[in-house]
Amino acid sequence: MEKLFFGIFSRNGRLITENLTPGERVYGEELVSEEGREYRVWNPRRSKLAAAIKNRLEKVPLQNGGKVLYLGSAEGTTVSHVSDIVGKEGVVFGVDISERVLRKFIEVCESRPNIIPVLGDANMPESYAEYLEGTEIDLLYQDVAQKNQAEIFNKNAEMYLRKGKFGLIAIKAKSISQKFSSEDVFEMEINKLKEEFNILQAVALNPFEKDHCMVLCEKK
Repeated sequence: MEKLFFGIFSRNGRLITENLTPGERVYGEELVSEEGREYRVWNPRRSKLAAAIKNRLEKVPLQNGGKVLYLGSAEGTTVSHVSDIVGKEGVVFGVDISERVLRKFIEVCESRPNIIPVLGDANMPESYAEYLEGTEIDLLYQDVAQKNQAEIFNKNAEMYLRKGKFGLIAIKAKSISQKFSSEDVFEMEINKLKEEFNILQAVALNPFEKDHCMVLCEKK
């Protein structure tokens, strides 16, 4: 087993995280044991962050006790692995606009007390300020299928992220424009991100996700 980043390992070529809730699965993932500990296999075809790691993302800014604002939590696949990594002392605020999706997500949160589900619109970051009051966010993570993805990310960063803290945004090119090539869309969105961030790395996610790019950045 090889340690890739804090809390993230590679075992026989597969990504794994130590299971915060031993014996429990979130999305049907395989559970494996190593030296008396239980790990969850992290599928890069089900998680854009896992795909970025497989495609040589250079830094995953997560630590034990980390505080994460996660925009676009969906049913909690990637959030659950982030939950594993930040551990019991950490917290993940999972924001999603869909009540239907959130109901499924809440089932994940019931056994993982370090995840706080938030029904909210990432376009209006002030609408969930009460949940984050008194919490300093270490990582802003975004995976939303909106046309104004960079704008949403910047608004949340301006409100919740201090200088020197990190952001990860999964840019979905086809949700932004069908007219331009994915590469052109990535470039346009990254240029917008530069208003709030220093860009550290951009990683294409194919073959795991088509027309997607993960951008790692640091708040100015």
